[in-house]
Amino acid sequence: MINRLDFHKQGNILYDMKKHRVVLDTNVLVAASRSRNGASFALLLALKKSQFIALASVPLMLEYEAVLKRPEHLCVSERTVASTDAFLDALSLFIEPVHLHYLWRPQLRDPADEMVLETALNGRADLLVTLNSADFTPASHFRLALSTPGVFLRQLQKEKN
Repeated sequence: MINRLDFHKQGNILYDMKKHRVVLDTNVLVAASRSRNGASFALLLALKKSQFIALASVPLMLEYEAVLKRPEHLCVSERTVASTDAFLDALSLFIEPVHLHYLWRPQLRDPADEMVLETALNGRADLLVTLNSADFTPASHFRLALSTPGVFLRQLQKEKN
């Protein structure tokens, strides 16, 4: 696995800290679009500051688009289709694309979640961030760590200090 290394100096010791390779579940983007006060939105700000590497495949980006453009999400977030397109265009600038060379289906109870897991596995992700960890229990068979946005955000903040 090729990772970009960052170095952090503390005293006279140089620590090498690899950036986390992360797949964000769609529900994290929905939560971020609904509130600027939560951990999901803060994670997007951390992504913008290059504190971690976000991974996405074409099917996952299409899922992001389809879900964020649902009328109920547009209404609550007070976004338009055009502003959602602009958000996704901006998000894509911070994403490392993942090509799905191997499909791992079926692994999960919800077929809509399969593309999230496949993106993480094909992209050699360190972590899958979701608000529904129970839906991704089989990820442990692949040694893929799961986290909520809040737990991952605290981890990033701890590593930053």
